[in-house]
Amino acid sequence: MKQGLSNRKRSILKFLILIVSIFVINFVSSFFYFRLDLTEDKRYTIKPFTQQLLRNTNDLIYIRIYLDGELPTAFVRMKRALYETLSEFKVIAGKKLQFEFVNPYSTKGTKNQEELLKKLSDIGLQPTNVHIKDKDGAILQRIIFPGCLITYRGKELAVNLLRNNPNLSGEENINLSIQNFEFALIDAILRLTNETKQRVAFIQGHGEFDEFETGDIEGELNQYYRVERITINGDVNALKPYKTIVIAGPSKPIPEADKLVIDQFIMNGGRALFFVDPVSVNIDSLSTGANTLAFVNQHNIDDMLFRYGVRLNPLLVQDLQCAVIPVNTAFAGQEAHFVPARWLYYPLLNPPSGNPITKGLNLILSRFISSVDTVGLDFNVKKEILLFTSQEGKMVKVPALISLSQVSRSIMRYEFNRPYVPVAVLLSGNFTSNFRNRPVHHIISSGKINILEKSPYTRIIVVGDADIIRNDVQRRPNGAYILPLGYDRFTQQTFGNKELVVNMVHYLCDNVNLLQLRSKDIKLRLLNRKKVVAEQLTWQVINTVLPSLVLVIGGGIWFVIRRRKYTHRL
Repeated sequence: MKQGLSNRKRSILKFLILIVSIFVINFVSSFFYFRLDLTEDKRYTIKPFTQQLLRNTNDLIYIRIYLDGELPTAFVRMKRALYETLSEFKVIAGKKLQFEFVNPYSTKGTKNQEELLKKLSDIGLQPTNVHIKDKDGAILQRIIFPGCLITYRGKELAVNLLRNNPNLSGEENINLSIQNFEFALIDAILRLTNETKQRVAFIQGHGEFDEFETGDIEGELNQYYRVERITINGDVNALKPYKTIVIAGPSKPIPEADKLVIDQFIMNGGRALFFVDPVSVNIDSLSTGANTLAFVNQHNIDDMLFRYGVRLNPLLVQDLQCAVIPVNTAFAGQEAHFVPARWLYYPLLNPPSGNPITKGLNLILSRFISSVDTVGLDFNVKKEILLFTSQEGKMVKVPALISLSQVSRSIMRYEFNRPYVPVAVLLSGNFTSNFRNRPVHHIISSGKINILEKSPYTRIIVVGDADIIRNDVQRRPNGAYILPLGYDRFTQQTFGNKELVVNMVHYLCDNVNLLQLRSKDIKLRLLNRKKVVAEQLTWQVINTVLPSLVLVIGGGIWFVIRRRKYTHRL
């Protein structure tokens, strides 16, 4: 009896010690942040840059997500993944971050719903059509807004979270969207909270695109940087205040004095982004139905780029993976009838996924693009291809006569035997000056310049097509109307040009931490449909019979063991 009471007291004491230990551990752990991500692809791991930004936020960030209510299965998965990401954000930011999911169709009254949907579209959220089942099983078409509205200190910013790459399936686009959640949200928060901006200059004065033709990308970059347009005019100090310069579409020879200023800007550690057309084509002549001549563009920077490690080839690239253009098929005197036709001179470029600049981007629309080669044996300069054509490309020598009548010609597939032609190159390292061992006193007329022959570590990007950064402009009596960069008016599709240029500038301005948020790669584990159909019966039998069989065998073994045990005691 005494031994039984003693054992009972010990058990009660152990139980009390366990309860007290659990409370103590929970109390102590509440003062420490510790989370363990055991997933293979680290889908719940938040990058250090994100953690730092969220912790250093000075005011409340409020996020309203318009992705709630009756949704297709894929968007339910998207909503759940977004909730998990925002929950991780909230753990880091604490009370400084609040979020809620809103069903735009929960508003009472059809008129109020229509007003809300129109408001969401007006503020920049892109709608998408989906099909859902109602309670009676009927299929309904509904417009949803897979995006959110972020508010900070009275400022609002719309963020579209759905990626829409036409080359990918719906599941792959949803998965790509989930991978991009952290980048999209932190990118928007950074734009709202950023108070100090680096300076970026668009060079003008040599026939570059005007403020309307680069208006969309300049407006986008203004959210991150202080963007200005600058004319050099041989001024040695013209580029000193800037971190990065953009040379977009020069159509006139750049004078040696301006080249020297640009060269020395790079030699002092400045970053440069070149969008250059090696071949000049008059697109306006084509739009009127006439022929046009493609000839070499005399921009006068070939020698400088060659010294840095890049050669722009005066050749045009045709590609079977290309955009379409509207072609009038009506006879003369009849009403115009436009149909889409493949235009081989407008290649659609596949951005590689191995670089943070191009990872996860939609196709890139190019027009009359030329190839770019890497040259030189300078081991201090690293060269990396950023963009290339598809595996079915063709080179066209210039001068060449180009006509819209070419869309009706038969395509000889065997002629397209130039795969993966490089059209954009990233250079990084220590560059040698183009003016090394050259007299320059006669070049610069104003100011003194100390020639640096070698640069510190810096970066240059060269693209063999200026139209990648140019947006379309509609000239109207009341002014110029700027269309979004990468937007195709005929197919009403938006390509990835804007994101590409923004990422390039981010990379050149050392905002690598932001681009590294794109490195998250969540594997899409889909069932093999062919294998599912072929082995359906086998797996049905295994899933229904095997568990019952295991229970029966296990129960039998347990019964035999207990019978032997207690029979022996008796």
